This record gives sequence, structure tokens and C-alpha cells, in this order.
Amino acid sequence: MPSRWTMAIAWCLGFHAVGLFASVSIATAGDTLRFDNDVDSLHVVGSDARLQLVISRFEESGNENASIRDVTHSAQVRAKPLGIVEISSTGQVIPIGDGTVTITATPPSVGDEPQVECEPATIQLTVSGVGSEPPLSFPHRIVPIFTKLGCNSGGCHGKAAGQNGFKLSLLGFEPREDYEHLIGESRSRRVSPAVPDHSLLLTKAINASPHGGGQRLEIDTDEYRQLRRWISQGMPYGEDSGHQVVAIRVIPGVRRLAAMSTQQLAVIATRKDGTTEDVTSAAVFESNDTAMADVSTDGLVQIHDAVGDVSIMARYQGHVTVFTADVPRVTETPLVFPEPTNVVDTYVFAKLQSLGIPPSSACDDATFLRRACLDIAGRLPTLDEVTSFETDSSPDKRTALVDRLLDTPEYADYFAGRWNTILRNRRSRGPLQFSTLAFYDWIRESFANNRPYNEFVSRILSASGTVASNPPVAWYQQVPDTNQRVEDAAQLFMGQRIQCARCHHHPYEKWSQADYAQLAAFFTTVTKKADRDPIEQAMFTRVGGASSPHPKTGQTLTPAGLDAENATIRADEDPRVALSDWMTDPANPFFARTVVNRYWKHFLGRGLVEPEDDMRMTNPPSNPSLLDALAADFVASGYDLKQLIRTITMSQMYSFSGDANYDNLLDRRSYSRFYPKRLAAEVLLDAVDDVTHSRTAFAGMPTGTRAVSLPDTNFDSYFLQVFGRPESTTACECERSQDANLAQSLHLLNSEQMQSKLAEDSGRAAMLAADESRSDADKVTELYRMSLSRSPNEIELKTMLTYLGSKPNRREAFEDLIWSLLNSKEFLFNH
Repeated sequence: MPSRWTMAIAWCLGFHAVGLFASVSIATAGDTLRFDNDVDSLHVVGSDARLQLVISRFEESGNENASIRDVTHSAQVRAKPLGIVEISSTGQVIPIGDGTVTITATPPSVGDEPQVECEPATIQLTVSGVGSEPPLSFPHRIVPIFTKLGCNSGGCHGKAAGQNGFKLSLLGFEPREDYEHLIGESRSRRVSPAVPDHSLLLTKAINASPHGGGQRLEIDTDEYRQLRRWISQGMPYGEDSGHQVVAIRVIPGVRRLAAMSTQQLAVIATRKDGTTEDVTSAAVFESNDTAMADVSTDGLVQIHDAVGDVSIMARYQGHVTVFTADVPRVTETPLVFPEPTNVVDTYVFAKLQSLGIPPSSACDDATFLRRACLDIAGRLPTLDEVTSFETDSSPDKRTALVDRLLDTPEYADYFAGRWNTILRNRRSRGPLQFSTLAFYDWIRESFANNRPYNEFVSRILSASGTVASNPPVAWYQQVPDTNQRVEDAAQLFMGQRIQCARCHHHPYEKWSQADYAQLAAFFTTVTKKADRDPIEQAMFTRVGGASSPHPKTGQTLTPAGLDAENATIRADEDPRVALSDWMTDPANPFFARTVVNRYWKHFLGRGLVEPEDDMRMTNPPSNPSLLDALAADFVASGYDLKQLIRTITMSQMYSFSGDANYDNLLDRRSYSRFYPKRLAAEVLLDAVDDVTHSRTAFAGMPTGTRAVSLPDTNFDSYFLQVFGRPESTTACECERSQDANLAQSLHLLNSEQMQSKLAEDSGRAAMLAADESRSDADKVTELYRMSLSRSPNEIELKTMLTYLGSKPNRREAFEDLIWSLLNSKEFLFNH
């Protein structure tokens, strides 16, 4: 039983004249009542106002750290005198009459234990204007109802073509258009002021008339009553002045919760005139990880039986905010972590310590060797590397391995291929084109020579001339549309998916159509002209001021970065230089964090922000401090990509075993262990070729060319296709599929290609069967070390030798052994 306890009630209130937020505490003797903003009374105007209580209990155990438990739905809350407000079981205060009321909160019962004595907390609330409310505003009262019910979502009336002849703007971003569609179309049959209850808007919502969306409302709800009253008032549009929402916030913003607990949220909107309003009942809530927590339409978060962190998005009238919660593991045994190696360990260990999650043990040398070779060079370790690393007794051999791999041609091949794909460097058809090869070679050379990342990006964005003289020009040829250029640049280099803002305000971010147009303005002066070679065209920038029209208003907008001031660009200057200068500036909040997150995803299997190129406020990182620290370290290094790789791979965290322990089995976001990831299509094909000693041939490429070295993704290969090779038609990493499917299993098990590789006369099986100078044990050990980078254990060796001894056809027996290794999970995954 806690030595003492505290109860805090967060009051969030909206009304017409003034809005206030207060917090009050209930405590044992010696503590005092507390209002966070020093307000001792509240005033509510109108029966439409709502007040969501958020009641928390602070339980102290004799130390400085008090645990907080939400008791909003269990606290005893009363109001006197009666007849002024009603308080629901969920803690919502509903005005029903004018007057002043005192609201009292007392602690909830806790089992059969005696209750700690506590002076109740009280606050006075004045209610006025009930029954004399002004006409309802369409944009500020009705549109939020459509959003809450999903009527203007992309799957319903908010999609481009509408639904069944009725169209609304997506999520209500264009209320004036919505009003005209609702009131004026179809001879105004959707609303009937004379008989409001017969309006199609209401009868379809309650499913009294056939409705493809099913029932969305009950008659006895606030939403139905407001819609009905608005119709009976003659469907006024309402005034915009002062009522526009400029920001919203969620209460609480951050909380540490126990598994299987709940947390009530409240959402407060701040309007243009400075007033605030509780909009919890009209806000839309969404969990970013439903395996961790769900959230109800009223903002009640239900934490599941899991450990980690979760974020809940709240959205209201085009604004978003996020509640985040940590859910620690309950343990009485203090965790002990080794001394951090670098910035990665510092922040990963801190989070694991905070959540009470013990890390897995360190992996062995064989596992680290295979892991690093696959992640850095995109290939299996050679037999010589396995032997050399196994016998090396130097304490810094892992550091030396990473440095050695970063200096290999395979590193440049592998990462050039990854970037080549998302930069959309792909021939449209036919044989390889000069521009494709030239751009690929330039990308590869950039990684081989460790070109600073900011210079790499600047060269692409500001490229002019011909591909022959300046290969990055190929990016403009591959992405010829201005909209695609701005969207690719934002997604690739800033992690901002702003495609939505081309047509409407971004539903999950703050980016507007004006933001999109101003970013696009940097590219509007780019044009092309035919060079002497009709196949290759030169890119250049027209002289004159860069601008872009607002897609709705037609207003001329000048270039500006996201969340940045308008750029000052002379008429004779290339606007793209200003864009690259702004983008690669160390103060840019997007640039470094995006590439750091992209590389983290490559090496750890899951980004700190996931998906790795969707870094919006409503998709926060699982470890914000780590992402910020890594980005700062990357900038300080001079945007050195090899150093970034060293920082990640030389951390103790990267060396964690992929085997989970009992206490971190459910961890998916805190990196308490290495998360195994399936080999990428090109890496897997090369690995199969290495083990079978049968190199795949690619049309038009020299004999022996590896799949990771191909200059584009348009080479015909069923293996690469079925294992998820991207088509390189977008800038999204999501084109690459890492999911397993039946076609992959069947291909590895019995496809003609696999059978041909296994049975090839010059293949591995034939070589081993013909070699009479070595024992079968040596040959089996070689296969294990070649495919899995380790020697077989005693049971595995005995099983393999027994099988070899039972087969009269030695060559077929070795084919079977290789086949079994290639189909093992240990081979197919980087662990």
C-alpha cells in the first residue's frame, strides 16, 4: 500500500467567450489542492460545451519516483447542486442548466484495503446560456461530425469521385465546397428544414434509409441532436472569424503506464481568437501499434499485455497531436548493462533500462561475421574469411572487419544498388541505355570514394547539362514530372510523404497545398533541350523568377522549404541551388534524421521511425533521443556515410544475439536483440550461386556478374521477381518486399532453376562427390562454413554423414545436402 497518494484532475473546457485549462490535486494531510494554471473557477456557455475529466492517481512508494495510474472511469465524481451538470461514467461533464455547481472528486475504492484518508478536491463551475445557444456553424460544428463518423474519409464520400453521387472533401478540408454539395445538389433533397427528421442526412446516418455505409449514428446521441438542430435552424454556414482552430494538444501528452491499464485522453483546441475548447468528443483517435494498445472513439486508451512504447494520434479539423506512452516490464531485479561503446549504446541501454527489458547476450564471432558481411557487402563470408576471423585473437577484430568490408568493391556495389533503385534509375525497355549506366556508375563511385552525403544529394538536386558531362542529370530524365520530382525529393531526402498535399491538406501532417506548391516552385524553371545527340537531352534552368500557383486559389507562390521562410533567389540564379543549400543545412530538421533512420532500418531490420521514409509528427520515433543523437553525430562527421555505418555496426547493440530471452521475446521496437531479417532478393540469389558454385547469367552483362552489381532492376529473372526485387518505379523502399510467400518456398524446393544449379556438372555437388582427397566430414564442414559461416555441431555432422553413407549415388547425396542447407531458415535469414 503506498505511503500516501495524490489524485490530479485535468479539466479541459471549451466555450464561446473564454477557454481555460486547470488541474486540481487531492492529497493526504499536509498536501494541498493544486490548479496547474492557478484558476479556481470555470465558466461554460451553452449545452453543446463538453468537459472531459482526466483523473490520475499518483502512488508513491517512499522514493522520488511516483507511479501514475489513470482512474478517470473509477473515481467518484459528484456535482452539487443537482440539475446544472451531468457527469457520465466516462468523466464527461454535460451542462443541462444555468447556475454554479461544485464538482467533487474522491478516490476510487481499491479492493478490500482500507482507504487512505484524504480531503476531497472541489472546483466551482459556472454554466450559462443553456437553451439560448447561437446557430450552429457548419465548418466548426457539423464538419467535425462528418469526420468523426468517417463520412468524409477516403473510403466513403471523401474519395475523389464521392460515393453514390454525394461528394465531400477529404476529411473536411474544404468546408465551403462541402456545404454547397450538401445544400445545393440533388434539389436540396439531403436536408429538410421543414421536417428535419426526414432529411436523408439523418435517415441514412441512422440506417432508416438504405445506406451503403451502414448505421453511423444513434438517435439519442449528441451528434444526431446537433445535426437535427442545424437542419431545423435552416442550415446556416456560420461565420469564420475567430473560430478557426490554429492548434490542438492532448492531455496528458506523455505517460508511463502499466500493461493491461487504461488512460483517458482529452483534446484541447485553441482557436484563432485565443479561446480554447474541449473537443475530445469530436476528435478522431488512432493507435500507431494496435498490438500495444487500442483507443476508443472517446479517447480511452487500452494498453495490452505488452512491453514497449506506443503513440496515439488525435486529429481535429486538420490538426494533429500525439500522446505517447511507455509500458515498462514489472521487475524487482535491477538490470545491469555493460559500459556503452558509443552513442547508440547510450540511448538504447537507457531505454531498455527504463522499460525493464534485459538485452539478449552478445552473438558469437561466426554470427557477427556473417551478419556484417551480409549487411555491409551484401554477400556471404568466404571460406578464407571464416577461417581467418575464427583464428584471429585480437580484441579489435570486429572493428577491423567492418573497416575492411567498407573498403571492398562489394560495399560500393551493394549500396549503389540500393540507392540506384530508390532513385528510380531504370531503363524503360530494351537494352541498357547510356544514361542508366552512367548514373549507376556515378552512384557507385560516390560510395566507393565515400562522397559526403550532403554533396551526393546536392549534386543530384542541382544537376544541369548532359548525362555525359554530369551523370546525376539522369535523375531528371528518369523523373520528368515536376510533381514527381518534388515528391521524390521530399520522400527520399527528408522522409516527408507530401503526395497528399498536392490535392488537399495532408490528413496526418501539417503540410498544406501551399506548402507543396512552394516546394515545387524550386523545380518549375527546370527544362530540357535536345543536344547534338538526339537520345541524350541537356537539362538547364530558365532565367526568371521561380514560382508556382496555388492549386485552389491560383495565387502565385514563391519557393520555400518545408517550415522555412521564403527563399531569396535572384532571377539569374538556379532555384535548385537554394533548395539543396536549405535541405543540406545542418539546421534542417529533416535531412540528417531521414538518412540516419534509413540506414538504421537497413542494419537493424526496423527503423526508429517505421516506415523509414514516413517521418511525420504523428509517427514518432521509438527512441527520439537516439535518433536526434545519431543525426547530430552524422552531421558532426561531415555527413560521412561510412562513419555512420561504423557507429551502428560497432555498437554492442548491433552485436546482440538474434535469440530472444524470456523477458524480451515480445520486444519489437526497443532493440533488445537483433531482429532477424530475410535476405534481400539479390543477396539471396548471389548466396545460392556461391554455395552451389553456379553463377546466374544476366543478358548483356559480363560472365560472373553478381545480382547485387546489376546497374538496374530491369533484368529478366524470375528468382529476383519472386523474392521481392523492386521494380524501381517509385522512390519508396516499400517496393521491395521482404515477406515470405508460397511461390518462394516452391521455387527453392523444386524449381527447374534450383535443380539445374544443384545438378550442374561444374557445380559444388559434383566437385565434392569427385574429390577423393578429403573425408566426408571435411566436405560437410565446408558446406556449413560456406553457407552458414559456422561448423556443424555434433548432431548435425552425424546426421549428414549418416545420410551420405546411406546413398549409393554420391553426387545426388551432396545435391540433397546442399538443397537442405539452402532451404533452412538459418541460411535464408540474416540473424
